Order: sequence, then structure tokens, then C-alpha cells
Amino acid sequence: MAFDGIITYAEANELSQRITLGKIEKVYQPGSEELLVHIHTSRGNVRLFMSCNSQSARVCLTEGSYTNPDQPPAFCMLLRKHLQGGRITAVRQKDAERIIEIDIEAQNEMGFSVCRRLIVEIMAKHSNIVLVDLESGKIIDSIKRISIDVNRYRQLLPGVIYQYPPEQDKTPFNKVTADTGLLCTERGIMSTVSGISPAIAREMIAGCGEDASLYSSAPAERLVQIVSSVSDGSLSPRVYLDDAGNPREFHITDLSEYEGLEVLRFDSVSECIDYYFSNRETSNLVRQKSMPLMKSAQAALDKALLKKKKLSEDLLSAENSDKYRLYGELLTANIHMVKPGDRKVTVTNYYDGSLIDIPLDEKLGASANAQRYFKKYSKARTAIHEKQSQLEDNEKDIEYLSSVIQNIEAADSVPLLESIRDELEQTGYVRRRAKASQRKRKAAKPEPLRYTLSDGTEVLVGRNNIENDWLTMKFASKTDVWMHTKDIPGSHLIVRLDNGRSLQDLPAELIYEAASIAAYHSKASGGDNVPVDYVPVRYVKKPAGSKPGMVIFTHNQTVYVKPQLPKQP
Repeated sequence: MAFDGIITYAEANELSQRITLGKIEKVYQPGSEELLVHIHTSRGNVRLFMSCNSQSARVCLTEGSYTNPDQPPAFCMLLRKHLQGGRITAVRQKDAERIIEIDIEAQNEMGFSVCRRLIVEIMAKHSNIVLVDLESGKIIDSIKRISIDVNRYRQLLPGVIYQYPPEQDKTPFNKVTADTGLLCTERGIMSTVSGISPAIAREMIAGCGEDASLYSSAPAERLVQIVSSVSDGSLSPRVYLDDAGNPREFHITDLSEYEGLEVLRFDSVSECIDYYFSNRETSNLVRQKSMPLMKSAQAALDKALLKKKKLSEDLLSAENSDKYRLYGELLTANIHMVKPGDRKVTVTNYYDGSLIDIPLDEKLGASANAQRYFKKYSKARTAIHEKQSQLEDNEKDIEYLSSVIQNIEAADSVPLLESIRDELEQTGYVRRRAKASQRKRKAAKPEPLRYTLSDGTEVLVGRNNIENDWLTMKFASKTDVWMHTKDIPGSHLIVRLDNGRSLQDLPAELIYEAASIAAYHSKASGGDNVPVDYVPVRYVKKPAGSKPGMVIFTHNQTVYVKPQLPKQP
């Protein structure tokens, strides 16, 4: 993560131009280590986001949406008291450190003008946000209080004189000149220059060639070029994305070590920072939220598969029960051959003339043994019907859980995972949350994925089973076309047909194009030649009492396609 002194310098410079003289309208605290400040400026309203989270500490303007707690935390209330209505007089970087200072002129309870300073320290696990009274230099409060038990050198507590983090014995990045000789190694540069990240250190030595063990001015020249881009406006904020589209790194300049990765460029440093952290946090949060759901769904599926195996074995055993009937008949016909205390008797099978040994319970007589075998036969025949019914229900559970797992794997947002969790709670596969956490939430509005076929026809795809039900049973018209991968977990797909069109009016190439989308949103997305069923919606029914997303259909046809999304115009 490259939020180094250079990024801090560029962001402080940008914020100075954007929010200086702005008026603080509102202060919110979405998370325990986050602040969101609404600022009215001459160029319009902006929102300043600050975080001191150890994994995502940052300061930037944001367009993202954040959920605020019902009860504002104490630090948020304190900031509202001291800063709300105040005017920002200056934004600066402290020396070459990852510290941004925001000076604010506000009024106290008596109506007198007072000066406050909001200090954001971006230092990994030591990150913090501190409010300081400029006249006395004392800390009013900090979002994370640091006592002497935690840090003997520097306490961050109300009433304590604020001290900056200890300085390092290095040359600040903004004091390096083009003729400064630096050792052409990453370690050598990192131990000499402060305020730079390893990524920038590697970028500085990229032009050293084979003289990696010698001192050279080449690293310094590259550093001066990067720093100068901030003041002359030639900086180019960008985010590097990996093959999965996840943010890998960001900076205000080219990083040659990431050459070959996809690059997203931005007009401002704030947009770049906001995109990088928002998407990285979303990706991590989605992965974190999906793990317990996947664990629960997979455990339920494993249990259902084990039950299927046991039911199949029981059914096979029950289907081999004809021998019990034969034993009963032969014993009844040969009662005279059974002596008290016999453990078995050998009789002639009058069906084929062969000899057959019949095990006996020595405590029972011949007639009782015969009746015992007739009862075992009757019980087995009854079990066949019961086991078959249980096996059919169990197959439906397996089909449903497989579809849930596919939905979890495809989920790309926390709200989508929350709707899947609600679904699993409703179906009893996940324990319902405690009442304290079951605050009434508005039912998530269905937002199926939308695609456009080559002729402009709209296609909609459900993102989970509840959305599949809504899409197929409530939203789609009877003449629309329904698609789903054949015997493979996947999403419901609806091809919207208007102006009186029907399936017969849909050209074959469009059917294949839509089927390819259905295959893409299925468990077989990485396969080839995937079977996809399609049928008018009128022939799709939902059995009473069936689980979400489970339907039956008739009059279907099948095509085999390669999973892919339509090409963008």
C-alpha cells in the first residue's frame, strides 16, 4: 500500500485548493476509526473522509455512501461541538511525514473565535485522528486514546500537550535534489530518504541499470521528477488492477514494476485514493462476510450428500427384501422340518428346486420365525416408498444448497450477501441473529443484472434465489423467455419480449446469445458446451412450499453454448 509521504503531499496540496475557506456543515462517524465531514465550499458541497484504520488509513474527498450509527459516538459529538459551523483556514502536510493538518476557525460556547487543528496521522497501526487547541497546544481528544501504558514517549489523551511522532534521521523526500547521490538499492534508499514507500524506492532504482551497488544521481532525479509533478500539475493518479480486477497498488506516477497490469487513471488524487481503498475494502469485506455463509451452506450440503448416500443404501437394502418373503413361504410349507432350538434349517426351494439355508431364531418356533420374515418383508416394502420420498426431498435440498453456494461465490457486494443470509435464515440453514441485531431493515429492492443483446433486446439475471423468484414469478410476463442451465446450479434469466413478440419470433442467434449469458452466471461458467434450457415463462411454475429459486417447467428446449457475456458496443 503506497500511502506514503508523496501521496500525503499531493493530497494535502489538492485539499488545500479544494476545501480551504470551506464551512463545516456536518460531522459523522460511520465507524469506530472513521470520520465523514460535510463541507460547503465556493465550488459546491464536498465530503471529506478520514480513516485511521491500520489497514486503510487515509484522507480524501469521497462520493461513497456510508451508514452512520443511530447514536453518534462520543468523539463525533465532541467534534460537532468544537468544529461544526467552523471555517477551514489551512490544509497542510507536516514536513515530509504522513500527517495532514487541518486548521479550523470556530466559535466556542461564549461566541468567541477559537482555533482548532484536526491532525490525521497516517501511520499504519499507529494511525490516529487528534483534535488540538492551537492556543494551548493541548489535546482536546483523539479518536484512539493512547495512554502511558501503551506508549511511554507519546500519550494522546485529553489535556496532554500534543507531540508529533519522533523524527527519523533521514533526508525528507522534498529536500532531495537532482544531484544527490543515492545508493542504487531499495534498502539503501529506504534507510536514507524519509516519506517514500518501497514501491517508489523500487521505481527510483529502476533507471540505475547494472550499477545497483554504486551511488548514483539517477534515483534522486526520478524522485525530484515525481515530487515536481505535484507542484506543476503534471501528476497522473492511477490504480493498478490485477487479473481479477482488484486494486493492487496506486500512486501519482508510473510504477514500472506493475507494467502489464490494467491501469485506471483519475483526474484527482482523492478519486484515486477513494477508488483504491473503497474497492479493496469492499473486496476484503465481501470475502470476510462470505466465509461464514459458505461454511454453513457447505456444511448443510455435505450433510445432505451424506444423507443421500445412507438413504440410497437403505433403499437398495429394502429393494433386496424378496428373500424374506421366500423364507416365510418356505418355512410355512416346511414347519415339520423345524425342531425346537434349531438355528437354521435346510429346505428345498420349490421355485427352482435348489436347497436353501434359512437362518432361525432358536427362541421362536417355526411358525413364529415365518411370521418374523413376513413382517420384515412388509416393513421393507413400506420403507421403499418412504425412502424414495425422503430421497426426492433430499435431492431438492441438494439442488437448493448447490444454488446457494453458487450465489455466494458470485456475490460481489455486502448487501447481496446480506440478502443471501436472510434467505438462509428463512429456510433454517443459518441461525437467526439475536433480536438486538435484528433491527428492521427495508427489504432489499431487487436489482437483477441487466444485459442488452445485439438487437437491443433486454436480458435480466437474478443474483440470488429470492431475486430469481421475484424475477420469474412476479416481474416477467407470460410471453417472456425463461432460461436456466440444465441440471446445473445457476441464475434465472429472463429475455424481455415486447410489442407482442414471442419465443417463435426470437432468432436462433439471439437464443444462443442469451443462453451464453445464463451459462456464464452458473456453476459451469468456466466450462464449454454448457446445456441451457429455455421455455416461455407461462410454462414455469413454483410448487407450493418449495424453497426460494426452485421451480418446475415443461415444454422446454435445450441448446449447448459457451459461457460468455455479450460484447459491449
